[in-house]
Amino acid sequence: MNRTYYAPTGGTPAQTQLLTDRAVFTEAYAVIPKGVMMDIVTSYLPFWEETRLWVLSRPLSGFAETFSQYIMEVAPGGGSDRPELDDGAEGVLFIVEGELAVTLNGADHRMVPGGYAFIPPASKWSVRNRTDRPVRFHWIRKAYEAVAGLDVPPALFLNEADIVPSPMAGTEGKWATTRFVDPTDLRHDMHVTIVTFEPGAVIPFAETHVMEHGLYVLEGKAVYRLNKDWVEVEAGDYMWLRAFCPQACYAGGPGRFRYLLYKDVNRHMKLKPRA
Repeated sequence: MNRTYYAPTGGTPAQTQLLTDRAVFTEAYAVIPKGVMMDIVTSYLPFWEETRLWVLSRPLSGFAETFSQYIMEVAPGGGSDRPELDDGAEGVLFIVEGELAVTLNGADHRMVPGGYAFIPPASKWSVRNRTDRPVRFHWIRKAYEAVAGLDVPPALFLNEADIVPSPMAGTEGKWATTRFVDPTDLRHDMHVTIVTFEPGAVIPFAETHVMEHGLYVLEGKAVYRLNKDWVEVEAGDYMWLRAFCPQACYAGGPGRFRYLLYKDVNRHMKLKPRA
């Protein structure tokens, strides 16, 4: 299977460009189109050299509640010896362009496009771009929810190319999910997967369920139903969906529609303290 992964490169919009765009921010969902990811909206982090990032989501009242998601861009020679300053945060890295060297607990790992890494909380790790080209990757962070009697899951270094997608039952393989973690492994409290729709495939009903979602379109285009609205999305766009936001999808083609999906899983719903 030929795989492609869209990565933003920044830049500055031309003065002749119209202001009208597809950006949408509502109480139930948000759409951040790829055209938003320009130089003017980049951010920087402590102890990262030759690095900038686009923040796609962050914990915020009325927005993402369980996670943050960045697209990192590390120039040649850049990286960090102290990438994560929160010992309670777990992380997933997913490479979309270039090559990243990750050192975790003294072991070196070379990550290329399609590469996935799960970084457990309180890990000792570092990252470096040792090539002559920029590397771009997603970094998804979540406060790990420990459960008495369950161990913290170990680190993982995998690549999509080595994993056989799991087809959704009854879809003749037109809708499939690439899973990096066994869904029955309850040590994990978040899943980051890749969902693939062949041209013409659909989510034929309005899914309404408890997981918060972050979806980054890696390839192709589709029409997505979010709450009461139909929105067009394409490679490079990002969608955030609040828990229980109705969602459906039609992948009209001409090529496959694929996205990187975050969702929170495998934990009790938090209850408010009694008065």
